[in-house]
Amino acid sequence: MLSIQIICIGKLKETYLKSAIDEYSKRLSRYCKLDLLELLDEKIPEKVNIKLCNEIKAKECSKILAHIKKDSYIIALDLKGKQLTSEEFSSKIETISMTSSHITFIIGGSLGLTNELLNECHQKICFSKMTFPHQLIRVFLLEQLFRAFKIANGETYHR
Repeated sequence: MLSIQIICIGKLKETYLKSAIDEYSKRLSRYCKLDLLELLDEKIPEKVNIKLCNEIKAKECSKILAHIKKDSYIIALDLKGKQLTSEEFSSKIETISMTSSHITFIIGGSLGLTNELLNECHQKICFSKMTFPHQLIRVFLLEQLFRAFKIANGETYHR
């Protein structure tokens, strides 16, 4: 069974988002082993400059790098990444699963990811050019993973 790890910066506080994540995690259990890892975010002060932003991103990305499994196919969610249709995303997951038993998705904090971490990734994808809270993107990712498995299995969820 394919193992999917999602590493995110920041803990969810909103009950409605936790409920959605619980629901999609339950649905995904038929198709993969899912591990959702929430790492503490760094506090961002009111007054911030580029140097401090880079230091905060570096700390957060260092935490992420420490949790990535060695043989994992790594995909970052990044605004500069490639946009895929649901069908293309499903096909990508299928293709990766033929050569790797483990996929890691990375969702950075509100300041994004460092170039060092992005360079470690096999692929960068973007769900939208619009800006969304990074907590909400977790739900988007889980829903699209569920949809991808349904598409791959010819099941009726995707219309």
